[in-house]
Amino acid sequence: MSINHIVTPLDSAVLDSKDHYVFYHKMVDFAFKELIVAVQQQKICNNQEVLLFKQYCDLLLYSIEAMRIKYMYDEEDNMKVDLTYSGFPNYLEFRYLFNDLELRDDYLGRLTPITTLKEEFLDTLMRKKEPIKKSKLFQAASIVYYSSVKKQYIFNRFVQGKIISAPEEIGTKYLTSWSFFDVTHNRPFICFMYFNYNGTDVQDYKDDIYEVLKTTADRNMALDTMAYTIDRKLSKVSPKLIKRIDLGPMHNVFAKDENDITHVILEGIGKKEISLESYAISLRIDEVTSGSEFKEGGFFSKQILQKWNNIFKQSYVFAPHRVIQLLYNKTPELMNDLAKPPVEMSSLKYTKK
Repeated sequence: MSINHIVTPLDSAVLDSKDHYVFYHKMVDFAFKELIVAVQQQKICNNQEVLLFKQYCDLLLYSIEAMRIKYMYDEEDNMKVDLTYSGFPNYLEFRYLFNDLELRDDYLGRLTPITTLKEEFLDTLMRKKEPIKKSKLFQAASIVYYSSVKKQYIFNRFVQGKIISAPEEIGTKYLTSWSFFDVTHNRPFICFMYFNYNGTDVQDYKDDIYEVLKTTADRNMALDTMAYTIDRKLSKVSPKLIKRIDLGPMHNVFAKDENDITHVILEGIGKKEISLESYAISLRIDEVTSGSEFKEGGFFSKQILQKWNNIFKQSYVFAPHRVIQLLYNKTPELMNDLAKPPVEMSSLKYTKK
């Protein structure tokens, strides 16, 4: 493990109350679902990429929902939310989920049986006319957590997609995707690689492809460097287009960073110019394409490699209408540098139950 993979809780904070956690989870869930729809409607990705984008976002949402269940009635521990340019739960929280579910059978064996807990709940509510103690509610939430949450759906540090046929308009035969959670930035990234294969059946070479992607393309780095490394290590693969989506930061009342958009939102909330539920999501897409090919190596070991063009970078902002107005008023230069005008999403209406 390299130093880039070392994570500590020092860049994260717990929220002030369980009500804040409910609000946080509601906001993240709402914003991501809006984002998926907006990416499709704005044709920021092609149809195949949108389907894959949704699948990776669903894994994130599933993991965050699992965190909500895990900590719902836990009085002793709280979920950590990242303080840096992120807005996501601290990466360690994803690891805790994965580690918990590795030992799910042991935990389930130590929990109070469901039938016993039901009888206690009925006795307390119907006969004693008393509210259920939080310790008992935590036991119930733990049963739901360990019995219903599936480890294979938790967003891990690296998630590999399958090799599929590329859309005809791209001009390559194959497409594969992967996603990783960069622990330095504490944000998820989604990648697509369009490529040709110089053998008979690409499925015979898939393990090699997956291993190279996992070991060389699992963190944020210069995209042309990533492309060159993949190309060199996979002699039978000719990558032609690599696209990487930087998903975040999420800007809202919970963020603590010095990002200009975050600052505008926090200032607007403080001055009551926008509601407490206001949010925005930044998204950046980097692309690099092969312009030509060249040969490298000795007489008996020549390898055809790609000559990569300059990286094409596009930035987007997604936010409700009132937030967009405020961003134009406060940061017009930033808005003018976007690939297209800020994309409008619905406003969140949150009422505490």
